[in-house]
Amino acid sequence: MGLTPEQIIYDIASAGDPRVSPDGSQVLFTRSQAVRGRRVALSQVWICGIDGSNPRPVELDGERNSAPRWAPDANAFSYVSNSDDGSALVCRAFDGGPARELTFHLTPIASPAWSPDGSAIAYTTAYDPENPQASKPGKDDAPRVRVVRRLDYKQDNRGYLNNDRQQVWIVEADGSGRRRLTDRPVDYLDPVWSPDGSQIAAKVPNRNGMHAQLAVIDVATGAERMVGPYDGNIGCWAWSVDGSRMLIAADDVQTWQYDLFLYDLRSGNLTRLTDDLAVQPDSGFPTVIPPSQPVWVDHARAVFHGQRRGASELWEIDVETNSLTQLVRWNAQNAGLSADPAGRYLLQTSTSLEHAGVLIRYDRTTNETTTLFDPNAGVDVQLSGEQLTIARGGYEIDIWLVYPAGFDPAQRYPVVLDIHGGPNSWYGFAPSNMDRALAGAGYLVAYSNPRGSGSCGREFTQQVIGDWGGEDYLDLMAVMDRVLELPYADASRTGVYGYSYGGFMVSWIVGHTTRFDAAVAGAPVVDLVSFFGQADIGHDFGPLQIGGTPWSNEAEYRFRSPLTYMEAVETPVLILHGESDDRVPIGQGEQLFATLASMGKEVEFVRYPNGSHASVTRTGFPAHRTDYLERLVGWFDRWLGQES
Repeated sequence: MGLTPEQIIYDIASAGDPRVSPDGSQVLFTRSQAVRGRRVALSQVWICGIDGSNPRPVELDGERNSAPRWAPDANAFSYVSNSDDGSALVCRAFDGGPARELTFHLTPIASPAWSPDGSAIAYTTAYDPENPQASKPGKDDAPRVRVVRRLDYKQDNRGYLNNDRQQVWIVEADGSGRRRLTDRPVDYLDPVWSPDGSQIAAKVPNRNGMHAQLAVIDVATGAERMVGPYDGNIGCWAWSVDGSRMLIAADDVQTWQYDLFLYDLRSGNLTRLTDDLAVQPDSGFPTVIPPSQPVWVDHARAVFHGQRRGASELWEIDVETNSLTQLVRWNAQNAGLSADPAGRYLLQTSTSLEHAGVLIRYDRTTNETTTLFDPNAGVDVQLSGEQLTIARGGYEIDIWLVYPAGFDPAQRYPVVLDIHGGPNSWYGFAPSNMDRALAGAGYLVAYSNPRGSGSCGREFTQQVIGDWGGEDYLDLMAVMDRVLELPYADASRTGVYGYSYGGFMVSWIVGHTTRFDAAVAGAPVVDLVSFFGQADIGHDFGPLQIGGTPWSNEAEYRFRSPLTYMEAVETPVLILHGESDDRVPIGQGEQLFATLASMGKEVEFVRYPNGSHASVTRTGFPAHRTDYLERLVGWFDRWLGQES
């Protein structure tokens, strides 16, 4: 037997956010894990040698410690300590002295970064000009009335915002005081100091992250200059060794594919270095995972991490010659990027079929990859599977199969097709928790990157624009046809699952074919007209993806909405949705449920209180994430003949 949903959530830990010490000898990182009986997952700061030797937790107060950052002299480090009361930025020396709280906020602190001279730390946290002390209403006070004048007044995983935005703050390293550096009613994310400490570069998203620019902020005065067009996008960035330039992964418009640009600080020129880059530079996952910032290894060369066709790669670019070199490719999906001062060792965390959340080190000199720390030693997280490809419509479509636990190719297994979200995100060599749960329960799981998926180049990624439910749907049906040719795939027992855009596609599928015996739609987009006004990104995302607005292009919005085709549904449908989802608001799930239920279809609706779009499957209450997996498996067990 494979791991159960409960074991997946509580027994699998992950390492994250590795940081190499300034002398290159040690690594700080976090180890995170859900604990049975606890409301939220816990995390702690760990340390090991650059060779992985002597891994151990650092003795710290608190149970939710993260974001460890070395002081430039390597004699101390800072970290963020979260509790139910608020968030503290703490500094701890290595000489055995007590930890010192540098500052405290009622709102979460994120992205701490030491100044090059070690005198201060920049970070971000929320600031509301209408409530600067972040005070809560008294027990007898009515909730504050909310008056909205801006489209981006709410955001998934954060809720109602209005003018409450992430600002850059600077606290003195001796704890003598702090100041807010920025004050515009926009978000500033992931501040990075210039080498001379005079400036900070921070990402400034607009329209709830559908677009972004880079702000270069003067530390002394707070004066800003913006880099990149307002309608463009920014992924990751890094200052050159001398601070005269920045390497930026970006685009002039939102195409869901980055290229590399070089920004000259003196002239203000932004020069495109690549066109249709083969790899997608890693920009993280907004509000969940920070970007993997590039690393300059000398005055002309920088290394960056990206994904290509579902695999992680490290590339090197020479900005003087525009030459690109692939250093390494892993059949895995990695995150983070930290290097020693010499640029020889590059550290990341990695997940694949074979391992989950391990700390790895890549050696640029020997081209060798070493696992430094496995947080799941003693837990059998290994899965098996294979990769297939199909050719369709001039494109090659990647398919991954995860075998069921105890796989025997002489047997036949029920098949579940898992569809990713986005539509411009992607799947790859790292199975999701949903795939692990289904494989553990005896299912053959298939997932793929149909046209529109990211990490496959700009042309491929653009193919879904204006064609939701068109060639993307036909790609997925061709994927299923190919999988069912396998002798161990049981064509008489098939299911389909997807989340977000994947939920859209599940809803579209059941309205256009009866080939599946059961369907599970997670946070599905079903009515593109109401999505335009309900979703935090709908007002920008709809025109970018569908074309026009609901009032200028209503026929297309209705044609592309799965709700239009519900009378044809014969497949039993389970809907899983977070009640605090602002990305795909629960009204979408409610519309799907009400429509199917009114028609007398087989449907069930599960709602997760306080669940955002990102948290229901990724970061939310462990008990809810366990329930999600159990219901997913249970629905397919019921309708595909696996129920005991």
